[in-house]
Amino acid sequence: MFDKILIANRGEIALRILRAAKELGIQTVAVHSTADREAMHVKLADESVCIGPPSARESYLNIPALLAACEITGAEAIHPGYGFLSENARFAEILADHNITFIGPKAEHIRIMGDKIEAKRTAKRLGIPCVPGSEGGVTDDVEAMRIAKDIGFPVLVKAASGGGGRGMKVARTPADLSVALSTARTEAKAAFGDDAVYLEKYLEKPRHIEIQVLGDGLGNAIHLGERDCSLQRRHQKVLEESPSPALNDRQRGEIGEIVAQAMRDLAYSGAGTVEFLYEDGKFYFIEMNTRIQVEHPVTEMITGIDLVVEQIKIAAGSPLTISQADVQFSGHAIECRVNAEHPATFRPSPGKISYYHPPGGLGVRVDSAVYQGYTIPPNYDSLVGKLIVHGRSRTEALMRLRRSLDEFIVDGIDTTIPLFRTLVRNTDVQNGDYDIHWLEKFLATGGMGEG
Repeated sequence: MFDKILIANRGEIALRILRAAKELGIQTVAVHSTADREAMHVKLADESVCIGPPSARESYLNIPALLAACEITGAEAIHPGYGFLSENARFAEILADHNITFIGPKAEHIRIMGDKIEAKRTAKRLGIPCVPGSEGGVTDDVEAMRIAKDIGFPVLVKAASGGGGRGMKVARTPADLSVALSTARTEAKAAFGDDAVYLEKYLEKPRHIEIQVLGDGLGNAIHLGERDCSLQRRHQKVLEESPSPALNDRQRGEIGEIVAQAMRDLAYSGAGTVEFLYEDGKFYFIEMNTRIQVEHPVTEMITGIDLVVEQIKIAAGSPLTISQADVQFSGHAIECRVNAEHPATFRPSPGKISYYHPPGGLGVRVDSAVYQGYTIPPNYDSLVGKLIVHGRSRTEALMRLRRSLDEFIVDGIDTTIPLFRTLVRNTDVQNGDYDIHWLEKFLATGGMGEG
């Protein structure tokens, strides 16, 4: 096991990693920008190192500064959290060159799954069901039109190196395709430095279902069930739950085993999430995230398995000690991502928190690194924290969530708490009757008013 790890991240995920490390008896090193000198994880870590100014490019994405911090403190491993350098294959390789362990998958797996075209090819080879579409990137409009007509309109044009909805455009008719291709390529080039795009069949009312996996790189892998992440805005997840109200035990068992077997064949190491669109009883692979997910707590709540602890153990060379038979699902969990944004306009709202009162009680968990008097900087994402509830049933979880949201107070800034208070009282949400387009339609029809 490691003696000391460096946490190459900030906010709630940095604090989450710190807690897991401390429970394993591992010393922690927090790194921070000058904007984060008062951050909670900095205050609680055994050591801290300032790695640059507020700009992420000059701090949290500054690989030489992170290497220097390891050398100064003697850290043997780096946990990248999510975002920043967590899915940067070159970063993993550089750490290996410096005899520092990357707490995550092999660089080759990060690289394969980071290229959406190669990821789809790999998924097909491993027996994972995929969305109908182009076999690779499309290079010209004539080829794109041929493929689109073959799979049928509407089609989705997607950036090969994309994520978060950037470089993604829908063409509903042949007349839309040329503009969709041009726009997607331009966005992809600007966002990712790569204008390669590919085509997929556009599904009208799918749900977003993802399977959590753990592998040890030695051919052992298990799945920890699914998460339903269908409540989204601009392709960004807003609320996640497990298990999905759309699946039955047979379906989740079948798709879970398909994914787990694929990870065994791949000799995948660490935590990962294989994401699908689900419609009319069929699963369609869209991507794999080779890191811990923001929404991992809902899986922890229904399985009792600490995913970050498992990541650290696997990276330290321990074989997987949990078998598929050991994984038992209990009850229902829901997570709300509380952001520093106006609940109707989603305008960012950085600033000082004048009063902070998180909810509590049985089955309530708040993953947050903020505190009363803390100033949320404008330089990074707007996540204030995650409210996760667990109940014996979905109905109990929803009522617990409703109660917890009414208790949750964050003053001094705008947050999305009022949005969740509205959603949890909505009939469609209560019935689990929604798809990935539901929330945007709800907001477009004035569900939250004009704020």
